[in-house]
Amino acid sequence: MTQPIPETAEHRAALTRAITEQTGLDEAAIERVVRAFYAAARRDPLLGPVFDRVTEWEHHTARVSAFWSSVARMTGSYHGNPMAAHLPLGLGPAHFARWLALFEATAQAECTPEGAAHLIERARRIARSLEMGIAVQRGELPPVRRRGQGG
Repeated sequence: MTQPIPETAEHRAALTRAITEQTGLDEAAIERVVRAFYAAARRDPLLGPVFDRVTEWEHHTARVSAFWSSVARMTGSYHGNPMAAHLPLGLGPAHFARWLALFEATAQAECTPEGAAHLIERARRIARSLEMGIAVQRGELPPVRRRGQGG
């Protein structure tokens, strides 16, 4: 039986370097994707009104860039609760589908093919998770039962 590799700063840095080498995703690429995505989303008839609530765009861009850096590059730079941030926005399936379509197009336009595929795979999981989590919170879906839970 192999022992799990302990989570250390050195291990995390090595993962980040490997991902960057494989995908071309560095901090500048992540920020470029985030900025290009929001430029498109803010003009979008469905998504634009959702983002009208944002008043500090530089702060928002930095926070979302940190999120994607953590998700895509394993940097650990984001500390927050995406579900809590999205729950009060009144998002539905159409919002998630449009967000994903715009994000995928942006990633493909701004990244290497490997970087785009890496971001898109994670974006699809995040969209699915947020959409399901919000539906559960609204009572539209029953909570997911995990193994070992009674009931």
